[in-house]
Amino acid sequence: MAKTTTVPEVLLWLKKHGSKKTRKEMLTRYGITAPKAFGVKVGVLHKLAKQVGRDHGLALKLWETGWYEARMLCAFIDEPARVTSAQMDKQARDFDNWAIVDTLCFKLWDQLPHAWAKVEKWAGRCEEFIRRAGFALLACLALHNRKAADEKFLRLLPLAERHATDERNFVKKGISWALRSIGRRSRELNTACVELAQRLADSENAAARWVGKDVLREIAKAARRTKRT
Repeated sequence: MAKTTTVPEVLLWLKKHGSKKTRKEMLTRYGITAPKAFGVKVGVLHKLAKQVGRDHGLALKLWETGWYEARMLCAFIDEPARVTSAQMDKQARDFDNWAIVDTLCFKLWDQLPHAWAKVEKWAGRCEEFIRRAGFALLACLALHNRKAADEKFLRLLPLAERHATDERNFVKKGISWALRSIGRRSRELNTACVELAQRLADSENAAARWVGKDVLREIAKAARRTKRT
């Protein structure tokens, strides 16, 4: 497949490589809700992305098709330098499952200069998957942006405490992911995240308790390892 692939060619390729079994497993095994899906595994999508190469224009057109795999492909082929703040907001409004959210954040958006501002903006939104995106993006920044100062993460920790009472599953898991990722960056951040997680674990709110305990199971161990070294 040439780099100048068209949208119809990509969709035809996805249709040929999809399966009913994978479509079914997306929901039953992974909780991925996607009304328009071919049933193509992520590993197969990676192969297609390598064939297509980086192409911002194609990525935008593929997103507009609404197909799950076409939108996943955008995370692998879009050009980071050409992704705008407005594009991020527009695509976030289309979110309908956690896999699209996490893949865009993990593979593309955490590389962008707009990422830090989106964390705070999206965490404050009420839509489940946009709020999830705020915390998923924070987690990815913690995992991938090794040059960011601790202060940038400390400033955003109150967001996690503020929204930890959100009972929606993908929001809770997004907040936990963010805190666990931040807590592994440094001793100072680990201490701050452990203290926050302990407050949440002691909360009267069930969602906050779940987040706190989930975070403590992992980063409290990291804290003990840090003290021994």
